[in-house]
Amino acid sequence: MSETPAKNLEALPEPVRARLSELATTLGAQLGDNLAALLVFGSAVRGGWREGTSDVDLVLVLKDPKREALLSIANTLTVARTAFRFEAVILGAEEIPRAADVFPLFYDDIQSCHVVLAGKDPFAGLSISDQFRRLRIEQEMREEQIRLRRAVVDGLGAPAQLAGAVERKVKQLRGPLHALLGLRRTPAASDTLPVLLEKAAEVYGVDTSALSNVRKDPEAAHDALQQLLDRAIQEVDRMES
Repeated sequence: MSETPAKNLEALPEPVRARLSELATTLGAQLGDNLAALLVFGSAVRGGWREGTSDVDLVLVLKDPKREALLSIANTLTVARTAFRFEAVILGAEEIPRAADVFPLFYDDIQSCHVVLAGKDPFAGLSISDQFRRLRIEQEMREEQIRLRRAVVDGLGAPAQLAGAVERKVKQLRGPLHALLGLRRTPAASDTLPVLLEKAAEVYGVDTSALSNVRKDPEAAHDALQQLLDRAIQEVDRMES
C-alpha cells in the first residue's frame, strides 16, 4: 500500500490550527527533548471533521514514555480533550516499528493522511506487511459481524435501536474496508466513507444505498451491511489460501 506524504498545517480546518499550534508549543516546553513527534490524523486532515462533534485525533510520540513524563503533560492533555475534543494516542518512539504487526490498519490510517506538528515523522518509510493487514482486516470484520448480531438481539426489534447500531458499525467499517480495497488493488478514490461504500458496492455487487440514510429503513440498512460484511470476509478468507 503506497504511502502519502504528510500534509502541511494549512490543510487543517481553521478552527483547530491555532489550538494545535498552541498545544505543540506547550508540549514542547513541558517535554523538552523527550518529545519525539506530534501528529494529527483522521477526519481533521482527510476531511469530514465537524466542529463540536468530531474528535481531533493525535499521535504523541515520546522518546521515553515514563510515568513522570506522562504526569507532566496530564493536565495539558486533559484540558485539550475536554475543551477541544483532542484525543491523543501516546506511543514510545522505539515501539512504533515493532508494533506494525499488531497495528497495521491504524498505522496505514496515519500514513495515508497526517500533519506533523512537531518533531520528525516516525511513520515515514515504515513498512507494513500485507499479511499483517489481511489478518487485522479479518479480525475487525468478524468482530463487526458478531457485534452486529448482538445489537439485533439487544434492540428487541426497536427500529431506533437497530438504526443506531448500524450507523456505528458502518462508521467502524471505514478502516478495514479501505484497507481491503487497497489490498485487492482496487482502491477507492478517497478514504471517506461515502466513496468507500460506493466502491464496495461496485466490487462486491451489494446495494449499499440504504447505508447512506440508515434511519429511513434500518432493516434494509442492516441487511446491506450484513451482506457486505459476508462478501468481504469471504474474499479475505480466499486471500489466505
